[in-house]
This record gives sequence, structure tokens and C-alpha cells, in this order.
Amino acid sequence: MVDVSTSPTAPTALATLTARVPRAARTVLAPLTRAVTYTRWLHLLMGAVVAAVCGLVYPGLFDLRPADMLWLPVLPVLPLVAVAMVPATRLAEGLQARLLLTPGEHARHQQGHLAPRIAAAPSASWGDRGRTALWLVLRLEAGCLTALLSLQLPGLTAALVDAASQGTPAPVMGVRIGGHHWWYALLAPLPLAALMALVVAAGRLMTAAATRLLGPSAAERLAALEERTERLLEHNRLARELHDSIGHALTVAVVQAGAARAAGSAEFTDRALAAIEETGRHALEDLERVLRLLREDTARGPADRPGLADAERLLESARAAGSTLDAKVSGPLEELPGPVSREGYRILQEALTNVLRHAGPVPVAVRVDVAADTGLLRLDVRNPLPDPGTGLGTGLGSGLRGIRERAALLGGEAEVGPYEGEWRLSVTLPADRTPTNAH
Repeated sequence: MVDVSTSPTAPTALATLTARVPRAARTVLAPLTRAVTYTRWLHLLMGAVVAAVCGLVYPGLFDLRPADMLWLPVLPVLPLVAVAMVPATRLAEGLQARLLLTPGEHARHQQGHLAPRIAAAPSASWGDRGRTALWLVLRLEAGCLTALLSLQLPGLTAALVDAASQGTPAPVMGVRIGGHHWWYALLAPLPLAALMALVVAAGRLMTAAATRLLGPSAAERLAALEERTERLLEHNRLARELHDSIGHALTVAVVQAGAARAAGSAEFTDRALAAIEETGRHALEDLERVLRLLREDTARGPADRPGLADAERLLESARAAGSTLDAKVSGPLEELPGPVSREGYRILQEALTNVLRHAGPVPVAVRVDVAADTGLLRLDVRNPLPDPGTGLGTGLGSGLRGIRERAALLGGEAEVGPYEGEWRLSVTLPADRTPTNAH
């Protein structure tokens, strides 16, 4: 025999045992404290409503015999299969299953943090209809069983209490408890515990079944993946636009402020402040538009973004920053496809921003040409080579990478680097068609 008071491991063993008991109790009782347990219970009980409605017609819900009760989960099967052939049935069942079987996941999916396990869309194929029919039949049978036990097991508890208190218990499921014994009271909680265990297990099984039978089909998963990819591409495009627009405005403001301080002229300072104000106003408009798109406000579309027809705004901004521009714009810019015109504007904006940021107010040659014979848009920006160490000559900056990405997205190409003693950006874009993957 081990002396508990002197054993060095006794306190540890007792502490472990004491810690395990509450933890085990918490594990068992935890499902009873979760709202999802009771929403799933409600979902199970709702599955028996169709059986109850049919039972009112035949065989009747009053004075049911055991043989009559067998008809309740059988009679509605064919009507349910017929209802499952209606495409909207899958949508209704999916929404209800999301709300009651996975309420937490449903809320997170609504906020965009979680992909749904249960689809909420009409049937798009006969396979969808077949799975919906299986779901409705399974829900009917599970609902009838849950409704029966939800009525009978609490009745069994009441009968045990009556028998323990010398009362006359009513028969439960055709069985009458005989005798009067005090220890019946100890058995009374067991039917309720069995009912709760059944509800928890059935709720989990129905959730798993809903995932299989009402889950997204292969086509729906592919569509969701494509939508997510498009959303990521759109976010990347908006990030590039913010980089180009805000970066251009800040660069112009910095260059203008520095030039005004160095000039020491009130007249020059006034012109610089006017240029900063104008550039900042356009940048604020771009920022407001991008933020509106991020808030999913579709009141204004891509057509509200500036295009190459507004290129004069960029050229005037560069001139106001002190650059000497030799600009030549030719061709029908207004006839360019919308995506080509808008992305071309952003490319030109980023090119002029890079010149001001890395080379300063230097002479810049800009050529924008739309060739009707070849169906190409050519953008060519040249300036004197910057001093070593400025970072422009690497061709690895995020702005230059964005230019290459824009050109590739439109089916064109961009070349950046030293050329004949100058720094040159040359971009060629197809101008006779609208790329299908551009926005």
C-alpha cells in the first residue's frame, strides 16, 4: 500500500486527476453551450414539418397507431423528389442550411473571410437536382426521428420521475413503467442526456451531409476560383493605379517645392504652388475613385478613369515641374479601345514620374503615336541618362515592373533601358482590339 501523504508523486497525480475531470466535463458539456447546437436542432425539427402536413391528410395525427406512424416518413418522399427538380429548391435549402447548420461560417463568409462549404445557388444540372432530392429525403427521415425522440425522451424522464414519486406514469412509446422505486429518480436524467447527445451527433452528421449534397459543384468551384482570381487582379490593378497617381503627385510636389525654394522668386513660387494644387487635385480624384471601387461602389465604372486623350494634363504637370518637354502626339487617340487608352495613360504617367524622381527637371522627349496602318500604339519617352546610383538604370523598380505588367496584360511589350546615350522607355500596345483580360 502506498502512503499518499508521503508519496512525492501523489500531489502531482491528484492535481492531474483534478485537472482532467473538469476538462473532461467541459469537453462533454461544451456543445450544450454553443448556439449552433440549437440552430441545428431547429433545422432537424423543421425537416419533420412536411411529414406533419402530410399526416394531417393521411393517416391523421390524432390517435396514431404504431403502424400509422410508419407512413409519416414515407408519404412525403415522392412530393419531395418532385420539388427537388425545381432549380430554386437548391437555393432555398442551401441558404437555410448555411444559416442554421453553419451560422458562424455563414457570417464569416458574408464578410469575405471564408469560402462557403454549402452552396447557395439554383440547380444548374441534373446532378444538382439529384443531390437535392437525396438531401430532402435525408432531411425528412432525420427530422421525423429527431421530432419523435424530442417528444418521447422528455416524456420518459417525466415517467421515471412519476414512478419514483409514487405517481402513475403515462406510457411512453407504448411502454408503461411498472413499480415505484426511488432509484428511478437517478435514471431520470439519462433520457435527456441521450436526447442531447443525439441532437449534437445528428447536427454534425447533417452538416457533413449538407457539405456533400449541397456543396459547390465542380463548375461552381471553378467559377468561384475565377471570381477570386479576377478580384485579386483587380486589387493589383488598383494598387498600381494608386502607386502611379499618388507617386506622380508627390514627385511633382517635391520637385516644385525644391525648385521654388532654390529660385527665391515670388512669381515662380506662385506658379509652383498652382502646379502642386492642380496635380494634388487630380491625385485626390484618383484616390477617391479607387477607394470607391474598394468599397464596391459601382456607381461609376472604368470609363471614368483618365485615358490618353487626357495626356496633356500629364505633359503640363511635367512642364510645371521644370522639365523641358518635346512632345508629339499623333493619331486618333479618342478611337483607342478603353483599356488600351487608360493603361497607356498610366504608363505615360509612370514614365514621367520616373524621370522627375530620378533625373530631375531635365529635357524629355515624348512621342505618342497611333498608327492606323499597323494597329499599334507606340509610347516613347527619352531623357538624359541619370547620374549613377539613382536606381533608374536597374530596370527593377516597382514602377518599371508595373509598366511591363500593364503592357503584357494588354498583349504588348515594353523595353526600358539606356539607348543611344539616353534613357529610353518604349512601349508598343495593340490598338485595334480590346484584350479580353483587361479592365
